[in-house]
Amino acid sequence: MPRADDNVTPTGTRLHVVPVRQKAAKEFVADWHRHHQPPPGAVFCVGAADPEGTLRAVAMVGRPVARHLDNGQTLEVTRTATDGTANANSLLYGAAWRAAKALGYTRLITYTQDGESGASLRGAGWRILAQRAPRPGWDSPSRPRQSRGVDHIARTLWEAPTAS
Repeated sequence: MPRADDNVTPTGTRLHVVPVRQKAAKEFVADWHRHHQPPPGAVFCVGAADPEGTLRAVAMVGRPVARHLDNGQTLEVTRTATDGTANANSLLYGAAWRAAKALGYTRLITYTQDGESGASLRGAGWRILAQRAPRPGWDSPSRPRQSRGVDHIARTLWEAPTAS
């Protein structure tokens, strides 16, 4: 069976990394992501395409959502989405880390929700840093916010491999 870093799906389709403009990445996420809308912005976006050039998956990388992690050296994969093509997410997690390092960043993180296996992250060599308890939501009397359907869900914090 092919490994994730072979860039080959179980059906034999070879994937390659392609640049993706933010607008196109947001459209792809809107069409294919299971439970989130596209994030408001990104530092950069990458995609996985098949040999015909059809975009099969995207990753959007931006500043960390958590303020205490936004130190100027850390980025966060804020969204990935795939049309179901196997191994595409693992390819993108690896590509996102290589791109972030090339831009001078020293750390790349992401989160999975409770119930998501993290297989793509493990396939790309990422490791679990912490388990985060469910949060009550972002709404408060001084700062009203509408729920986006992900409140009260535990999360896992992951970090890209630190070895070069």
